[in-house]
Amino acid sequence: MKQHRRFRFGVQEHRAESAAQWRDRARAIEAMGYEALYLPDHFDDQPGPIAALMAAADATTKLRIGSLVFDNDYRHPVVLAKESATLDVLSDGRLDLGLGAGWMVRDYEKSGIPYDSAGTRIDRLAEAVKILKGLFAGGRFSFSGQHYTIKELECFPQPLQKPHPPFVLGGGGRKMLSLAAREADIVHINYNLNEGRINPKLVRTGAASATGDKLDWITEAAGGRFEQIELAMTIFFANVTEDRDSIAQAMAPGMQFEPQEVLDMPHFLIGTIDQIIDDLRARRERFGVSFIVVPGDAADALAPVVERLAGT
Repeated sequence: MKQHRRFRFGVQEHRAESAAQWRDRARAIEAMGYEALYLPDHFDDQPGPIAALMAAADATTKLRIGSLVFDNDYRHPVVLAKESATLDVLSDGRLDLGLGAGWMVRDYEKSGIPYDSAGTRIDRLAEAVKILKGLFAGGRFSFSGQHYTIKELECFPQPLQKPHPPFVLGGGGRKMLSLAAREADIVHINYNLNEGRINPKLVRTGAASATGDKLDWITEAAGGRFEQIELAMTIFFANVTEDRDSIAQAMAPGMQFEPQEVLDMPHFLIGTIDQIIDDLRARRERFGVSFIVVPGDAADALAPVVERLAGT
């Protein structure tokens, strides 16, 4: 059994209405006890993550910033190495570097970027991770792979964190989670995103039973480094309520779940503050997940949970 880590909490935001609002929001997240502010990487109604993360870092003093996650297909790894190293330096070493193979079909269709098979996208990401780590090691770096070729390149600046900013990789399929288990500092357990779009079938891949399978894949692929990995998870639905059963009963048919399966879904938090705290403790005991990322629109309501659990 994996030794439990202390609870940490982050927030995934999606909106920046103005410079003042964004700075105020970052400060509020920090003040509530959250350790990190993350942004996704899509082409819809959200800020560009690199500029927004830098602004959040400038507005705060301790808050970590990160991508959840940069889509590898949108940024060549040489470009991302330079940008992320710069973020790390200018944030005084507060960057978490989240990387993904890409999954949302709509982004690819609208941008004209080729949407290759999941296997190809993951293989390309695996090469990108090797390139990023090689460039972050300092000195001239060369690489020859199926997808990328790098010749005697040095990365300037070098990241402040050594040997590099924490790598965040994750997913819900075996191949992606195995890559994360081998390479990441933080392994993020997610839905299986092979559907390419959010629908009930995709959501069902986040059930508690499926999460147990994902943990087995991570354990097997990580081998001797499993104890060094921090396990993380995003909450996609949160509701602080005195009547969790009614909410579960209303949600269950659309997902073809039983109400109890809704309450047991590791990516959902439903109930009173005490019930949510009990659920998080039980999930850490069962799955080893200690880093919880909540949606921005639920961060204020869940602040009492963070106050009581963070660091324990």
